[in-house]
Amino acid sequence: MAKKRDYYEVLGVNRDASDEDIKKAYRKLAMKFHPDRNPDNPKAEEQFKEAKEAYEILSDPQKRPAYDQYGHAGVDPQAGMGAGGAGMGGFADAFSDIFGDIFGGGGQRGGGGRANVYRGADLRYNLEVSLEDAARGTETRIRIPTMAECETCDGSGAKKGSEPKTCPTCGGHGQVRMQQGFFSIQQTCPKCHGTGRYIADPCGTCHGAGRVKQHKTLSVKIPAGIDEGDRIRLTGEGEHGVNGGPPGDLYVQIHLKAHAVFQRDHDDLHCEMPVSFSTAALGGEIEIPTLDGVAKLKVPAETQTGKVFRLRGKGIKGVRSSSHGDLLCHVVLETPVSLTERQKELLKEFEEISQGNAQRHSPRAQSWLDKVRDFFGS
Repeated sequence: MAKKRDYYEVLGVNRDASDEDIKKAYRKLAMKFHPDRNPDNPKAEEQFKEAKEAYEILSDPQKRPAYDQYGHAGVDPQAGMGAGGAGMGGFADAFSDIFGDIFGGGGQRGGGGRANVYRGADLRYNLEVSLEDAARGTETRIRIPTMAECETCDGSGAKKGSEPKTCPTCGGHGQVRMQQGFFSIQQTCPKCHGTGRYIADPCGTCHGAGRVKQHKTLSVKIPAGIDEGDRIRLTGEGEHGVNGGPPGDLYVQIHLKAHAVFQRDHDDLHCEMPVSFSTAALGGEIEIPTLDGVAKLKVPAETQTGKVFRLRGKGIKGVRSSSHGDLLCHVVLETPVSLTERQKELLKEFEEISQGNAQRHSPRAQSWLDKVRDFFGS
């Protein structure tokens, strides 16, 4: 059976997103994947159901805290408190980060009165990087919110001087057995959410959760050649585990900032190269910017707009590449503007001279005109 995705990841919102942000995110997904809009797309229907389930949990003021603390186990529908208990009005009621998605936090189950141990949630941080830093590599510092063990209660969730009590519903096992006809089913205890303990007098700092929100600053090394969508994994820098569980990981998701000159395509770079009318016609030499400085490029005579010049090795050496990519310069013929009267006279004279032998001076235009005449039967 496929592992359920984290509800925050499904909706694409931060873990500390407001109710309004959650509602907007769900509405956007619901409109996109609704079965009525995708009648022949089973995958869209599954995505719609997934988004609806996530919204029903995260929009519920009682279920969301349970999910934040215990993950899917805390809102297990079989325990009488999960998504199955949500109303059917989710779609009708619902009618975009630097930080956020939780990729999931699986748990390990303790036995015989031991509280369930859960691995901390994996976190995602969206980091914008300039093209230059991505090409050369750099090191930066990020500040992220995280859930840390409450120092007031040492993570127990109980008020100082008191202790969590054995759950009266499950007797401390974290599981209850329910009879359904001929079948006996073991389920997560709905009172203690599988911890086996019940906090009668919760801590005033963490309100019984055992964890509090904090911020921490981390140093992130950006390797040279990193590209859009690449991830950097910081092991153990996710959220702290529950009941002694191991911490999760932090995934730094790379997003490249738009560049004023270059557009990146894997290891290659592309740029537009404006060329004047006279240079394109007569040829010449122009300077081209590269990530390593200025390079000179010879433009041959009679160069047409759209021509692409390739400067080998002037691109980026990717993280998994053995050599640098290329820089591709796309010629854009620039029409003169703000002409003086003398310039206009010269251009008119040039046009008159050229019309006398259009086949020679403007072969593409003449060929196009011939095709147009053929089309209209002239």
